[in-house]
Amino acid sequence: MLYVITGPPASGKSSWIDSHAKPTDIVIDLDRITRALTGPGAPAWNQDPIQLRVAHRARYAAMDEAFTLRDKTDVYLIHTMPSAKARARYKRLDAKVITVDPGRDVVMQRIEAMRDPAMKRVAARWYNSRRAASHITAGGSPLTW
Repeated sequence: MLYVITGPPASGKSSWIDSHAKPTDIVIDLDRITRALTGPGAPAWNQDPIQLRVAHRARYAAMDEAFTLRDKTDVYLIHTMPSAKARARYKRLDAKVITVDPGRDVVMQRIEAMRDPAMKRVAARWYNSRRAASHITAGGSPLTW
């Protein structure tokens, strides 16, 4: 089974996975991948563009391989704001989408306490995109994925 875990930064996506995944499951988390690829002493929430570039490439390779194995083990993927193309791919793969959102105030407090302040912009964009997606379409049905 493929689980796609979505939510704003600092919402608890990794903690959700930690409480649900087994040691034999595959977990694809850009934060964990970045930490694994950086040198000693790098900040826990590393946003260095060069290191992130390498981590993104590793993440895409891991996704491609793990998706072929989802019938043998559970795969957990953190994807904060998947594009329409990514959402369509996850739907074709019969992914179960889990949204972790403790609320905007909690998220912003966590970012203030634990993360790079630039993550507030990402969180605001996540909440704005959710608000826009919750509007009713011209056909009368809510937008979902």
